[in-house]
Amino acid sequence: MQLGRLKFRGDPYIWFAVFALSLLGMMAVYSATGSLAFKTQEGNTEYFLFKHMLFLFGGFFLMYFFHLLDYKYFSRISQLAVVIAVPLLIATLFFGNDINDAKRTITIFGISFQSSDFAKFALIMFIARYLSKKQEEMNSIKGFLVIVAYICVICVLIMPENLSTSLVLFFTCSMLLFIGNARLRHLALLAGSFGLVAVLGLTLLLKSPDSMLPGRASTWKARIENFMHKDSNEEVFQTVQAKIAIAGGGLTGKGPGKGEQSAYLPHSYSDFIFAVIIEEYGLIFGGLTVIFLYLLILYRSIRIVLKSPKAFGALLAMGLAFSLVLQAFIHMAVATNVFPLTGLTLPLISMGGTSIIFTSAAFGVLLSVSRAVEEQQEGLANPNQEVANA
Repeated sequence: MQLGRLKFRGDPYIWFAVFALSLLGMMAVYSATGSLAFKTQEGNTEYFLFKHMLFLFGGFFLMYFFHLLDYKYFSRISQLAVVIAVPLLIATLFFGNDINDAKRTITIFGISFQSSDFAKFALIMFIARYLSKKQEEMNSIKGFLVIVAYICVICVLIMPENLSTSLVLFFTCSMLLFIGNARLRHLALLAGSFGLVAVLGLTLLLKSPDSMLPGRASTWKARIENFMHKDSNEEVFQTVQAKIAIAGGGLTGKGPGKGEQSAYLPHSYSDFIFAVIIEEYGLIFGGLTVIFLYLLILYRSIRIVLKSPKAFGALLAMGLAFSLVLQAFIHMAVATNVFPLTGLTLPLISMGGTSIIFTSAAFGVLLSVSRAVEEQQEGLANPNQEVANA
């Protein structure tokens, strides 16, 4: 596939899904940031659209650059990245920017970004490397515990300020362990330990008074109780407004820019943008379209995994694709009140610079694996092409 002088290699369906989601995201962000523009930018409704587009263009550049690289380079990069991620997460916990009562971003050299997005990207690459390089060690409990230690350290450091991202990352890494041929009894031990910790933690959380809960634990408790309809405050208000938006959209929607609930729905441009999409474009043209595009990405990624000649490429593609699609479906579940509030964005659609940049980087790596599979198939189909060209 070519566009001008740019040559796009890799799976064309993934390229299509990325461009389609980005275009839909631009339209949704423009609609959802109207009230925010009047509050912070004196009514300049184009400000957030141009800012969002700037991050998208930067993300596309990074995606295009990464997809041209040999994906094997990311194996070595992951070693350094995961080492950088740990002190970066620690620094964020102590010196991060406090936004909405959470320290999720840190400013370095004048640039603010979410360290958890970097850590998630780094850990998935590292797990893929470890599983492909040390398959024999994974047969022992010692080797299994080593990789679980990496997962737990990163996830625990993310958890205090971003529980939902921590859980998505943990489930993604657990899935990689499963398809990476970890022993079932080891996985059962991990699942049992996680289940025990989750039950004990949830029990303590719900039984403890708010005054005794550290950090954002009181926020987690409030969200769980609100989801169980035990309270009535701003969290429930968000859910109600999202329901009104979805119900108002119906099957075909009110039309682009004609949604009303974005003016009342908190964080409509990020945490609840799926509800805005359904209100304006309806369930058929909005909701089901978004679902189809993410499922298309997952399906094409599975095809890449099945065709990849190297374990690292297969695990890398599956890990990155699964984490993005899982995050997307959790976001949609929150907007439709299937899950409690999480704060997870909709990849490539929600407004948020760090999310767009690292999501684009993940797609770039995924397309790099796809490009390698494509080139291998071309080589097998034309074994004498290189000689003929010479």
